[in-house]
Amino acid sequence: MSDVTEAEAPETLDLLPLDAWHRARGGRMVPFAGYEMPVQYEGIMAEHLWVRESAGLFDVSHMGQLFLSGDNLDVELEKLIPADVAGVKVDGQKYSLLLAENGGILDDLMFTRWAGGEQGGPGTGGIYMVVNGACKWDDIAHLREHLPDEIDINHMDEHALLALQGPKAVDALSRIVPGVEALVFMRGGRFDWGGTRLWISRSGYTGEDGFEISVPAEHVAALADALTAQPEVKPIGLGARDSLRLEADLPLYGHDLDPETTPIMAALNFAVASKRRREEANFPGAERILVERENGPIQRRVGLIVEGRQPVREGAMVLDDEGNEVGRVTSGGFAPTVQKPIAMAYVPTGQAEIGTRVTLSQRGKIHHGEIVAMPFVPHRYVRQSKI
Repeated sequence: MSDVTEAEAPETLDLLPLDAWHRARGGRMVPFAGYEMPVQYEGIMAEHLWVRESAGLFDVSHMGQLFLSGDNLDVELEKLIPADVAGVKVDGQKYSLLLAENGGILDDLMFTRWAGGEQGGPGTGGIYMVVNGACKWDDIAHLREHLPDEIDINHMDEHALLALQGPKAVDALSRIVPGVEALVFMRGGRFDWGGTRLWISRSGYTGEDGFEISVPAEHVAALADALTAQPEVKPIGLGARDSLRLEADLPLYGHDLDPETTPIMAALNFAVASKRRREEANFPGAERILVERENGPIQRRVGLIVEGRQPVREGAMVLDDEGNEVGRVTSGGFAPTVQKPIAMAYVPTGQAEIGTRVTLSQRGKIHHGEIVAMPFVPHRYVRQSKI
């Protein structure tokens, strides 16, 4: 659990809109990203496997939900992130990165184009953006500093965010919100649930099919009740969210990604896939990132299978043949689906080939592993409509 707990809790922790709901259902609360959040209910292993087989409900209301609008928004936002913002159609969703001037990653994020009238008043279209909870205040400050005054940034702190994940998520959600079954991966839409307006996208951070649901905080408990009343759905905590995303090769900001890590080092080359953006090269750190894309970075994020049953954790060292540290593990744990210890680590690019044997040191104990292809568990996203 080293990947989902903070070393030092802040003096005061914020409470999620569902705080009482979690406690009433036996959620064990821990400090995370400035909030008290449920780490588990019945156990991480059981919750992990339930999501892989059925559907789990995650409370991710600690994340920052933002709505950006104003003239020349696409042009101005493209000065801060490497994505082809202009090419995203209405209700289309894309993963991207907020970059520092040196090309390092300040945060990773998801954004969607909303049509006029969806938010901020009649006729107002814009970008809905979800950023990491631990970074949201820094992200908002960064956006306010670097975007022109004509761009409005609305922090949607009156909204909660739920993630329903797993192969049976569509069965459960379509029962109470008909029409969501028509969505495909990385597409969203507005839906009405008993008079409450929801924004739902077919996305998530587990590698499974699923949905993320933005809901007014005053209605989130009723929605959580309606979802967990479905036989496929159980509440799931942070512990299983961490092990699920690790199996799915989904990096966690503050662990696998940070301001010293570029998209190419992080094996997120797809985040700079737009030919137009590469040719324009007007995003932060473009020169460095494009050189790394062409020639390779000094280090690269890789996946490891660790021998034995003992997992290695964040901070474990990757050693060369002489016992010198050449890399470091950034996430690690026992993978319930794989039934083996797995990890992500940064290693020299010359030693990043699949099949390469590695030696690891954790608290003075030596472990052995092998670099393998990621994801460890295949993604099961729904990319084409089945109706």
